[in-house]
Amino acid sequence: MRTLSTLSGALRNERTLMLALALFVGVLSILPLGRLLYAAFVTGTGFELERIADVLGGRRVFEATVNTVWISLAATALATVAGTLAALLVGASDMKGRTAWVFGFVLPLMIPPQVIALAWIQAFSPASPVMQLFGLSLEPGMRHPLYSAGGIVLLLGIYNAPLVFLAVRANLRRVPADLVEAARAVGASPLRATLGVILPLIRGGIFAGAALAFVSSIGNFGIQAMLGIPARVPTLITLIYRRLNSYGPSALNDMALLALLLAVLTVLGMGLAGWLSRMGDQRVDGASKPFKFPLGRFRLPVTALAWGYLVLALALPLSALAGSALVRGYGQPLNLETLTFENFSNALFHHEGIREAFFTSLWLTGLAVAILIPVSVALGYFLSWRHGVTPRLLYLSSQLAYALPGIIIGVAMILFFLKPLPVLGTSLYGTVWVILAAYLSNFLALALQPILGGFAQIERSLDEAAQVVGAGIFRRLKDIILPVLAPAAAASAILVFMTAINEIQTSVLLVSSRAQTIGPMIIFLEEAGSSTLAAAVGCLMVLVILTLMLFSLTFARRLPQGVLPWHD
Repeated sequence: MRTLSTLSGALRNERTLMLALALFVGVLSILPLGRLLYAAFVTGTGFELERIADVLGGRRVFEATVNTVWISLAATALATVAGTLAALLVGASDMKGRTAWVFGFVLPLMIPPQVIALAWIQAFSPASPVMQLFGLSLEPGMRHPLYSAGGIVLLLGIYNAPLVFLAVRANLRRVPADLVEAARAVGASPLRATLGVILPLIRGGIFAGAALAFVSSIGNFGIQAMLGIPARVPTLITLIYRRLNSYGPSALNDMALLALLLAVLTVLGMGLAGWLSRMGDQRVDGASKPFKFPLGRFRLPVTALAWGYLVLALALPLSALAGSALVRGYGQPLNLETLTFENFSNALFHHEGIREAFFTSLWLTGLAVAILIPVSVALGYFLSWRHGVTPRLLYLSSQLAYALPGIIIGVAMILFFLKPLPVLGTSLYGTVWVILAAYLSNFLALALQPILGGFAQIERSLDEAAQVVGAGIFRRLKDIILPVLAPAAAASAILVFMTAINEIQTSVLLVSSRAQTIGPMIIFLEEAGSSTLAAAVGCLMVLVILTLMLFSLTFARRLPQGVLPWHD
């Protein structure tokens, strides 16, 4: 009788925990997205088909939609080629220094896109201190080459290439070495074996990586805003940003409609890529041992080309960013007379807006991590060991909130939290709490991934034994699961912290005079003409990211393979 009573209490505790998780995901993800859908079609006067037709059929919206689609497709093509070649180089050749090269290749994906855009802008501007050292800077008065649709495509392609690389590399690890060795045994050259054996087997990974690159390109506000707004190349995401300052009774509804159009394009892209991925998926049993094609006499030139890519795509723009931050005034040459650390000093200690934005981002991100990790552990428990319908729906909802462009989540949060909350009678819009709600909604899926990988390595019998002797769900999570899951939880915390501390996609619509975060500060400073100060803030962002990435490598070996993207 006592055993039955204990089991009944344990089941009640599990149901209570599941209800709490459902409320968490429902309030922060499902309801705001539902409010966005409703606001897109219904205004205060009801359903207005004429308004919808006027908004979607307008010339600016049509132009922005066409630009969004072709720029994203072109950037995806560039990212797919670069990412696939990088994965083949790392996964199927004996190139030296692969670990360090992978770290450098993935690094741009970890850096905020607005910082990447600013670094490239300053690298190729006539005032670039680094290019001036080599006498390669543009002539004053020349149009900046990156302020164009081609510049947006180039930067989006470089930024998203690591996404394709990670997807293709994961598939390469499952290619049976026996098939490759058999092709080589009958005289196939490495190129012929790659084209005839390897590429057909990793088509699913290539399509999956292309899907990720396409979705990321559509929703990348930092690069599109930094390059597209000055170049007058409208896209849907920059059009939504500009509509925030519009006036009129239907301004928010129009913005919701544009956000919904962007969401439809994203979902269609994901659906098409998923269909292509299933068509190209080739089931394999996994490699018995890794295979590596010897580069032979091409080893040195191939390695030189690989590192040369990193110099052009990473070292050059970041060094230009640092150079701009180290001069007294924008456009000055970098030498001993102009060298100064005043911009860093101002950013860290003297500029009140930057200091407040940094501390706001720091404690908001820390609070988001503190909430998301236990929520992810609890949800991961049900997803891994209970397999109910409710956990699966919650998981899919969190994945949708993460996959949609962050600016859509921002619009949904504005609409959902604009009116005073029931009981409390106050609105969260314009406060830091609406930004926190957006972080919790947007990054739950990111926090879940390493934790689900950690659960796959835990022996379930430990949990079952503890349940038999009467340990409740909270006791089991605290005393049995968390100690074993600690490395995966730490990796999850680092991934969320790195993503949220400099985040711009979601928060750019939510910041206000009362609630500033450090991510959008780059754009605000650049728009205000404080380019050297913006460069200093960008350098500090890169330093924070680099420190966290290097720190995570100290326990990388204890994590499932692929949890840390920058670890080979």
